[in-house]
Amino acid sequence: MNAEGLVEVVLPGKVEPEGLEIRHGAVPVAGPGQVVVRMEATGVSFAEQQMRRGRYYDQPPFPFVPGYDLVGTVLTTGPGVDPGLAGTRVAALLKVGGWASHVRVDVADVVPVPDGIGAAEAETVVVNGITAWQMLHRKARIRAGGTVLVHGANGGVGSVLVQLARAAGAKVIGTASPRHHDALREQGVIPVDYRTGDVAARVRELAPGGVDAVFDHVGGRSAVDSWRLLAPGGTLVSYGSASTRDDTGSKQWPVLKLLGRVWLWNALPNGRHAYFFNIWAGRALSRSRFRARLRADLAQVFGALQRGDVTARIAARLPLTEAAEALRLAESGTVAGKVVLNP
Repeated sequence: MNAEGLVEVVLPGKVEPEGLEIRHGAVPVAGPGQVVVRMEATGVSFAEQQMRRGRYYDQPPFPFVPGYDLVGTVLTTGPGVDPGLAGTRVAALLKVGGWASHVRVDVADVVPVPDGIGAAEAETVVVNGITAWQMLHRKARIRAGGTVLVHGANGGVGSVLVQLARAAGAKVIGTASPRHHDALREQGVIPVDYRTGDVAARVRELAPGGVDAVFDHVGGRSAVDSWRLLAPGGTLVSYGSASTRDDTGSKQWPVLKLLGRVWLWNALPNGRHAYFFNIWAGRALSRSRFRARLRADLAQVFGALQRGDVTARIAARLPLTEAAEALRLAESGTVAGKVVLNP
């Protein structure tokens, strides 16, 4: 890939996956404090599914290059950056811009990937792993012996969450469609079919005293049910509004409604807590603190991957130029884990 130019996938507007465009150009040049990373793996997150519908609450104006995170090798370094970094495998959380063969990133935003972890494996746990780790350990502060409910236990974030929760010694109840139940049982997770009748009633049977934490990416009605399932002192961590993915109207409204509920719930005197988790929280206030936390948490996740506490779930690998097919596959809900794009 050395001699050729830049290849990137552009989201031109609200389009079906087939409407994504492939653009060619010159490889970017690293500026002061920057590196250019040659992408080895990027992936499809829920964010891109929302972005192509114009539903991600703070997406940039069209057209732009999507791609929430990436793993790759430092190709060139800019002024003020240690030239010895060239050739190092790194990961970066970007929000947008990852669906490209070469990406310019601030050196402060790249995290080294330990030896022995492949690019695609590492990719599965960048945004998903940081999200899962921070929700579990920084928000819910889960302890051994606790019981947690994970919605979408076979999804990108859900599959990492259940593994990290099991590694922390928690009992895990996970909602998923029946075809994923055997795989969940093998991981020591108690599966619940989210499509049959009353999920809440089934969870109450399994945890009569309530659960210590619920991780909910569905939003809307589901978040309300989740709150009611909490034990005294329990924590609800809501991290999305997947139920509104295909809605029309304001993209901010589902989030604002959820934030309103969270505020109200936290005001109730029952010792329960609710959080709306946003991976970018705190970045505007203190970039250095945000970066330090991200680096520490991703190091924890990579450590869990090395120990085998977490297994990389690669749902499929496709070339970057087949991003449309990758997006369709991720949206189909038929695969477990992360759909990864390679150069």
